[in-house]
Amino acid sequence: MSQTTGNHNRYRDYPSHFLPRTAAGRLTVGLYLVWLAFAEWPLLPLANRIEPTVLGFPFVFVYLAVVYAAKLATLLYAAKRQL
Repeated sequence: MSQTTGNHNRYRDYPSHFLPRTAAGRLTVGLYLVWLAFAEWPLLPLANRIEPTVLGFPFVFVYLAVVYAAKLATLLYAAKRQL
């Protein structure tokens, strides 16, 4: 039988890491989720319907490259600001 020592109520003093603690953190998470939505199912088939090419590449490839670059920029912003 194991025994634990200490007061377990002290863990309530620490904020959760699952929820952003600052307004900039909430904005960054929201922006990342928006970019994620642009790369997933209900919106991606709409971009796939566009026929023209951009510099010889199908539009959907360029669309996804821009969306993934925006997602990466959002993550780099969060890392730089230590959110």
